[in-house]
Amino acid sequence: MSKDRDRMVYLRGTEWVNKRNDSSRASSVHSTQKEAEDTARRMLTNQGGGDLTTKGRDGKIRSKDTIEPGNDPLPPRDKEH
Repeated sequence: MSKDRDRMVYLRGTEWVNKRNDSSRASSVHSTQKEAEDTARRMLTNQGGGDLTTKGRDGKIRSKDTIEPGNDPLPPRDKEH
């Protein structure tokens, strides 16, 4: 389930977009996917954590990450809580 503060990074034309899920406008636009992901991670950290979904050039989900201090429903087993 998507929360409002979660973010998505995707390709729009030739630009990589960082967009909050509850917004109709992009939070930021970048020339590379890495810049967009780094900015989205920083924004999520500052707003208290959440999920970051990154789509590849083909529009399919490439990765999903929970940014601390978000609530990861399936945390890695090697980390103690």
